[in-house]
Amino acid sequence: MELGIGIGWRPEIAAEVESLGGIDWVEAVAENLCADHLPDSLVRLRERGVTVVPHGVALGLGGADRPDPDRLAGLAARAGLLGAPLVTEHIAFVRAGGPLTASPRLEAGHLLPVPRTWDALDVLCENVRIAQDSLPVPLALENIAALITWPDEELTEGQFLAELVERTGVRLLIDVANLHTNHVNLGQDPAKALDELPVEAIAYVHVAGGVEKNGVWHDTHAHPVSEPVLEVLAELRSRVDPPGVLLERDDAFPPGAELAGELDAIRATLRKAAPSAGPGPDRGAARKAAPSADRGPLASPAPAPASDDSAGTGARTAAPAHVPAGTRDRTAVAQTALLSALVAGTPAPEGFDHRRLRVQSRALAAKRADVVAKVAPELPEILGDGYRAAFLAYAGSRPMSGGYRRDALDFAEHVLIAGGPADPAARRRLTYWWQDRSGARPPRRTTRLVRAARAALVGK
Repeated sequence: MELGIGIGWRPEIAAEVESLGGIDWVEAVAENLCADHLPDSLVRLRERGVTVVPHGVALGLGGADRPDPDRLAGLAARAGLLGAPLVTEHIAFVRAGGPLTASPRLEAGHLLPVPRTWDALDVLCENVRIAQDSLPVPLALENIAALITWPDEELTEGQFLAELVERTGVRLLIDVANLHTNHVNLGQDPAKALDELPVEAIAYVHVAGGVEKNGVWHDTHAHPVSEPVLEVLAELRSRVDPPGVLLERDDAFPPGAELAGELDAIRATLRKAAPSAGPGPDRGAARKAAPSADRGPLASPAPAPASDDSAGTGARTAAPAHVPAGTRDRTAVAQTALLSALVAGTPAPEGFDHRRLRVQSRALAAKRADVVAKVAPELPEILGDGYRAAFLAYAGSRPMSGGYRRDALDFAEHVLIAGGPADPAARRRLTYWWQDRSGARPPRRTTRLVRAARAALVGK
């Protein structure tokens, strides 16, 4: 399906998106939509014939656990509500722990990389097949940006994606900003990745902005698209004409005119990079040859028991029909150890770059603080300038075990138990806020009015 040029729809820029010219489609974060009701802006866009694609962020298909049926059902419901031609998710894990490791469940609140190993690939492929069977439309998966790499990886990113497509038939959502991020942070060549992956499987492309600080590229989605990212887009366009290209922006939203300018830059890049008429170089040659150089031929798409590596070549010639329990257990232990080091301060697993882990850990805590401030804006209002420092201190020893709203409640409870805030009026306000949201049922209207009156009397 040809999608054309699109932009990420967000509530903060709904009006700007509606007013932009030349927009063929939009993408909306699935978890931010109700399963049975669409925002008025998306209704109007759909009435104009604009395609809407739901983009999931919480399935964690790269995790050791099989996909949660309720999350899959929710994604399917949103696809049906939107009349979407496909749904998208990420090649990542977002939680760890639980029954497979007999340890507390940990939530990352972020997309974390899976190791590019045969074990991790087996788990991912089975999870993808489960998701495909549960969704009413095709699934496409996105490559993610990373600050860290796993030790002893067995495939490159391009080989890993090619093998995933070969085994499952899943489509790809290629984020060129993430390829640039991994180039700066991990030294991975975007052109090599593009040469190795099956570009014919691309469903669409993401383009987004970021910023470099102290030699680390942060994929913020809150900055303008940089020239190096457009250069990666040009590299991709020289290989294939993608069915769709979408501009992502998640924060620090600029005026509509600036968004329009970035879209124009994307269109210009695609025009300039389009190959001239006539046959070009065989871009698939490197992809077809690369895996056999290190690990043997690509696996057959037909599931079959994995063969032994009796020749000692490291080749994997077939995918297992079902992932052995031991494979999931090993994946679970490794992912739990990494996530625990990032969010709970446990020792870093062997082989990881400790400095990079500290950068990633700080980034996760900062993101938690930012998102909690958005879902519970009363907290920074009540705590004032002390909010961020208090939250980061809390996050350093208390991992997130549920969603961000649960995290906001747990943080408020932590502050109250510790005797804060120091200001009595602020403490009363925080107490009422916590009580209103943590009970088995919301307080009655009379109770809310009484509390509002008390807050007004004591002042803010």
